[in-house]
Amino acid sequence: MKTQRQLAALALALVVLPFAMRAIGMTESLGTEIALFALVGLGFNLLLGYTGLLSFGHGLFFGFAAYAAALSQLHWFRDGLFLPMLFAVTATSLLGLVVGFFVLRRRGVYFSLLTLAFTALAFFIAFRWTEFTGGESGLRGVTRPVLGAIDLNNQVVFYGLTAIVVFVAAWVLLRIVRSPFGSVLVAIRENEQRALFAGYPVRRYKLAAFVISVTACAVAGSLFAFLKSIVSADTVHVSFSGEIVAMTIIGGTRNFLGPPLGALFYILFRELLSGYTDAWMFWLGLLFMGFILYSPAGLVGLGTRLWAHYRKLSGKVDTQAAAMAARLTPQSAQTVPEFLCRPAGGMDTALLECNAVAKRFGGFAAVDRASLRVADRCLHALIGPNGAGKTTLFNVISGLYPADGGTITLSGRRIDPLSADRVARLGLARSFQITNLFPSLPVAENLRLACQARDPARFAWWRPVSSLSRVDAETAALIRFLGLEGLERVPVSSLSYGGQRLLEIGIPLAARPRVLLLDEPLVGLAAAERDRIAALIRSLVPQMTILLVEHDMDRVFQLADRITAMNEGRVIAEGGPAEVRASAELQRVYLGDGAVRAAATRVERAEVTAAPIIEVEAINTFYDKSHVLHDVSFRVRDNEVVALLGRNGAGKTSTFKSIMGLVRPATGRVMLGTERIDGKPPEQVARLGVGLVPQGRRLFSGLTVAENLALGALRRDVRNSGGVHWDLARVFEIFPRLRDRMQVKADRLSGGEQQMVAIARALSGNVRLLLLDEPFEGLSPAMVDEVFAAIERLRRQISILIIEHHLDLVLALADRAVVLDRGHVSHEGPSQPLLNDLEFRKKILWI
Repeated sequence: MKTQRQLAALALALVVLPFAMRAIGMTESLGTEIALFALVGLGFNLLLGYTGLLSFGHGLFFGFAAYAAALSQLHWFRDGLFLPMLFAVTATSLLGLVVGFFVLRRRGVYFSLLTLAFTALAFFIAFRWTEFTGGESGLRGVTRPVLGAIDLNNQVVFYGLTAIVVFVAAWVLLRIVRSPFGSVLVAIRENEQRALFAGYPVRRYKLAAFVISVTACAVAGSLFAFLKSIVSADTVHVSFSGEIVAMTIIGGTRNFLGPPLGALFYILFRELLSGYTDAWMFWLGLLFMGFILYSPAGLVGLGTRLWAHYRKLSGKVDTQAAAMAARLTPQSAQTVPEFLCRPAGGMDTALLECNAVAKRFGGFAAVDRASLRVADRCLHALIGPNGAGKTTLFNVISGLYPADGGTITLSGRRIDPLSADRVARLGLARSFQITNLFPSLPVAENLRLACQARDPARFAWWRPVSSLSRVDAETAALIRFLGLEGLERVPVSSLSYGGQRLLEIGIPLAARPRVLLLDEPLVGLAAAERDRIAALIRSLVPQMTILLVEHDMDRVFQLADRITAMNEGRVIAEGGPAEVRASAELQRVYLGDGAVRAAATRVERAEVTAAPIIEVEAINTFYDKSHVLHDVSFRVRDNEVVALLGRNGAGKTSTFKSIMGLVRPATGRVMLGTERIDGKPPEQVARLGVGLVPQGRRLFSGLTVAENLALGALRRDVRNSGGVHWDLARVFEIFPRLRDRMQVKADRLSGGEQQMVAIARALSGNVRLLLLDEPFEGLSPAMVDEVFAAIERLRRQISILIIEHHLDLVLALADRAVVLDRGHVSHEGPSQPLLNDLEFRKKILWI
């Protein structure tokens, strides 16, 4: 029905347009130009509005088609119209295929700049090749033929032909955007990575969309040559490509009829205003900026907002969607959909096997010859501390990263050389730690797109998407299984966080996987939601293999049939839950072994009774809708070292971000001395005397040590009388090694030296509190000792809040320890009992 209304509206507009032009003193020729630019906008919008690709070079294809039509009529098809048009459209489509093949190898701004470069090159050729293109004088001599009794030299007749062509082309484009192919283009616009992991060959879809878009421009360009009877280099100029972008955005990119409306507005604005001032482009620029800032959805979006406001004032707003978005999702019956069920009887051999898999990023081995065997219909958990390589291994298995060594097989077939979409089509699907959905689309459309990826008609561009009955049935079954009934039309962005996590599991399930990879499916959920999703995951095990990464260790040991533990990219333990729980190596990684307790004798353990330098009071922090910190409270006194401990995902780094202003707590407060700092921007918190050393160091790698330290000092408020002033002399007392490294670039330092620079940079200027996030990560034993000694000297001069998974080291440094568990403070007290009593440490921190 909506399709019919849009076609009817376009047909009516094309009929009325020539009469409207006459009524305002314009000609049918201008009406023909508007119709042709409307077609250009429709084609361009298939790329921008539906696929999310911004091309700055579509003027190239419009102008190329105009030149091709003119040249072919002048040299081959004398007095012809349809053969020159056919030649021009075919040649331009082939050019679009070649150009698209190259420019689509890059994404984002690089794609846009490549299209711009091709257009600039084409303009140079058209403008300079005078013998062939006419150069700056243009290519003249194009004529309109007389076809029997139809004289196309009559402007009204030519407008009629143009209107018919434009309407037919628009009907074809509308069929395409309403097809399964068109729905995938929207998915790519919303989330290209998720579309790829759903099983769609994204590059093929983008190339097809590019060529179709170019073809529509070619039809308009070939007719434009006959409209003007002359073709000039202006049609391939970069500025004309900008005009195409402008009229499409002004009309509205998210609506099919937006670009034609934009073409009408743009040309009338140009014609009417240019009669009064030569500076009409200036006023158009101001208007364009106004649309970008205040109505990015264009004229159609402005009209939609005004209509919604009218309906609200008149009491006609349908509140059902809002009510559904706000309510809790119902409890699922946990009945696995029939299309996911497999015949009884598993396989004895490994379904998924990783053999000596390696992945390196520069000199860092994120996965170091890791081997893994996952049996059929088994819930296999992958655990380990932060930086152990779990998610990287997931990314290599699923095809996001290529492996640097080793092999990965699925049912005996190697999959490590394959792209992510091919891996998904072979029966291995995955979820993501951070919800990775199609945010602007409704719940049902997210799942329908995922189900469609397995349908033979997923690439169909002519049949309507509503004709895929099997896909609709599977979508409905998944909605019931996930407990999302009643929320089908609610945009994903309006779902509760728990609903989004359910959908994050549902999308890979739609691929009917034999192996399902779940990356932290319980992160950020409340207890009831954890129970529900855990039960849902367990109900899937009889039908498929599940490889699970999860930081909720209690839940992992309850759910898993088998567990593999990793540390520093290597597998350190594997077996059943009881066997892995008892692993001495795993306990050493999580709890330490007391081997550096002698270091505590070097640290003076006087009780700290000074006033607090910082107080965190009942803060609650959210990431979008994920509640990550729950009433977290603690304090750090002057010249005190406090260790912030907890399992992975407990909320430690989120606490640092809340203190630094990188994330604003929803409730509670953070006091630095007598000044409240929660809600302040990070640069202001830094200037007040809080220095952050982030995990991974994050130095300015192309700058020298001296330049890194100087930049650290620039962000301090030298007028601040609080804290300790750290100049270079004082920094060298703590880190004497840096004295000889000042002119060395940061990326040429060893890992330990880089950590020293990161700490020194955070200290530069006036500092009251130092936040250290994993300062010993990735360091050699010798460098661990050196950095440990440096931090030990620091603790006598400045307050420190430190996160470190190496418990022996951090407890030897700290005066007190604060333990977080699932975003709550579960323990607070002196560090000595945790340092000296391993059984007490196990009670507080182990599974």
